[in-house]
Amino acid sequence: MADFNDLLNGYRRFRTGGWQAQRARWAELAQGQSPKVMVIACSDSRVDPSQIFDTSPGEMFVVRNVANLVPPFEVGGGRHGVSAALEFAVTQLEVSEVVVMGHGACGGCKAALSRQFADAQPGDGGFIAHWIDLLDEARDRIKAEHGDGPEAVHAMELEAVKVSLANLRTFPFVAKREAAGTLKLRGAYFAIADGLLHLLDEDSGSFSPASAT
Repeated sequence: MADFNDLLNGYRRFRTGGWQAQRARWAELAQGQSPKVMVIACSDSRVDPSQIFDTSPGEMFVVRNVANLVPPFEVGGGRHGVSAALEFAVTQLEVSEVVVMGHGACGGCKAALSRQFADAQPGDGGFIAHWIDLLDEARDRIKAEHGDGPEAVHAMELEAVKVSLANLRTFPFVAKREAAGTLKLRGAYFAIADGLLHLLDEDSGSFSPASAT
């Protein structure tokens, strides 16, 4: 596993390789960005959207957090990092698509199902528990249908994508643009074990593998 010295070695390879080969592109990006797609993904180290989608710098506006969650629209109180990024991407960059991408073996979804962090002691922060409680309603439905086994964890991973899509639609600037046809919301799921990307059909509520060719 890489430590910081390994990361610095990677930076040096980038400077002499990728950056050098795309100097014109980097000069263009220095003047501004104009991505067409925002991706909301998990912080998990195994699911880097730029690697999965094989994109170049400047092609995606990416937000990553525990369990790829979007909170519902609310004003006042607290810091709204995801909401601020969403607002910037939609109203300033004017992206035309927002993709919520969940993934297999998601620790955040597993913790939401088991309530692993529900008893965090004072001083521990409680940040994880208060974040993944966005999935509490989904948890009750999933446990009733699937119990506590691996199928339940997988179901929670898929449901987290749907919850985030529903919460996206509570933002007025998102709902307005979706209704006008200038913004498309998409759900996706990356299965780490087999490398397959699954896409959500919101009409049926099911995920199906995307074509790999």
